[in-house]
Amino acid sequence: MANFLEASEGAARPQMPKPSDLAKLRKQAGAAQAQEIVLDEMTANVAVDAAYNDVDPDLEVPRVVNFGRKLKNMSEVRHFFRTNSTPIYFVGATPVNLLGLDRWVRKFSYISYYDGWDGHHPRVFTPSEKPQTDFQSAEEINNWLLENPEVREYIDTHTAPGGPRPKIAMVFFDEETEAICEELGYDLILPSAELRNHLDSKIVTTELGNAAGAHSVPNVLGTADTYSALQKLARDAKLGDDLVVQTPYGDSGKTTFFITNESDWNEHSKDIIGEQLKVMKRINNQPVAVEAVLTRCGTVVGPILTELAGYKELTPYKGGWCGNEMHPNVVTDGQRARAIELVRKVGEGLKSTGYRGFFEVDVLVDTDTDEVYLGELNPASPGPARSPM
Repeated sequence: MANFLEASEGAARPQMPKPSDLAKLRKQAGAAQAQEIVLDEMTANVAVDAAYNDVDPDLEVPRVVNFGRKLKNMSEVRHFFRTNSTPIYFVGATPVNLLGLDRWVRKFSYISYYDGWDGHHPRVFTPSEKPQTDFQSAEEINNWLLENPEVREYIDTHTAPGGPRPKIAMVFFDEETEAICEELGYDLILPSAELRNHLDSKIVTTELGNAAGAHSVPNVLGTADTYSALQKLARDAKLGDDLVVQTPYGDSGKTTFFITNESDWNEHSKDIIGEQLKVMKRINNQPVAVEAVLTRCGTVVGPILTELAGYKELTPYKGGWCGNEMHPNVVTDGQRARAIELVRKVGEGLKSTGYRGFFEVDVLVDTDTDEVYLGELNPASPGPARSPM
């Protein structure tokens, strides 16, 4: 016992803190833990806005999960995009088509000809010098923006030397757009203009859908130079006399014609003669829109949306598409399941063409028979006008 006491005499004994000191220590530890949780959520919690996770790479490197496998669920998809380190730009006359995506995808910005925020939106850039130009198309606006010196400087200043090439997204583009992006070192993250134009044909859509098992309203493909020839096409296909006739290209209902008699034919024949035609039986239908994305892992199908058509306040065209709405009772559960399956089949058909990316399908629900049919395919980013039957 003596040896033990002697040995412990020279050692410094730890002092027990006072009760008041314990309270202070607990408060400090709690604050430190809370701060750690906040910092962890800002860098790892998938619920945090990507817009607030855009730190300067020179100051802090975000914690990025390096997925060497397929993403398993939406949490991993969200985390993948929220920690994105490649600059992505949506280019267009306005940012409306993908507005809000910057809150989900880090490093996502908008390059716009018109700025509805007058410079106050942190993610929207527009050139200060914009001479009065009579653009003939949305493609011309986008090509002008890409070649604008201010836009090029803006992209260059936000691109790390030796880092990934900037990626460009847009709704309307053409072969000239592809050439500009190639010359400037940008990746246009869309299917080729040639493939998209090919798939945009209503005739091609019908054939692709038939091959994939996504069938259209009873129809026949062919040509007609007279009303009698149109009647023969319809009669042979047992479509009746109340017909819907479509030519391959056109938006907002401008190339969809309702023909029940020779008077209707005479009114529209100038737009029909000489064209490939899709002649359909006219049905009572509820048109809905389904947006989807074809990835290398399969087709991701979005929600069912109602089609808005013909509202004079929103479109200058009679029967023209002018928007979509989403609410839970758009279709029944059975119709929803069949519509989703139809869109997946369209995705498989697109996959065979080499297509990859966003597409939208107009689905027609026959209110008399409850059948679900393929209407049209829009192989483009959100926003192009649709033409419901």
